[in-house]
Amino acid sequence: MKSGSEALLKIGQQLKTARKGLGLTQERVADMAGISRPRYREIEAGSSAARTTTLINIGRALGLELMLIPQAMVLAVDALLQPDGADDDLPAFVVSPDDDANA
Repeated sequence: MKSGSEALLKIGQQLKTARKGLGLTQERVADMAGISRPRYREIEAGSSAARTTTLINIGRALGLELMLIPQAMVLAVDALLQPDGADDDLPAFVVSPDDDANA
């Protein structure tokens, strides 16, 4: 499990990547989310936690959706979100020769 500061940094990096991908400034996102630029900068830098409602508003400004995932499901979700080329071409299952003999 990630520490609080690691999670804040990861969230901030995701926000920064999304913002830059959209060509938006920190000031513009902050305005769209209804918060100050210094507050947004702290959240994006991962140096400050944010309320859930603030993250939802920032996410909406960036075209993102906030999801709460049970901790037991995090590894499965991470596996689904692997970047392209990460053994994605492997089959979901393989029939072994022993299975054919019993068919």
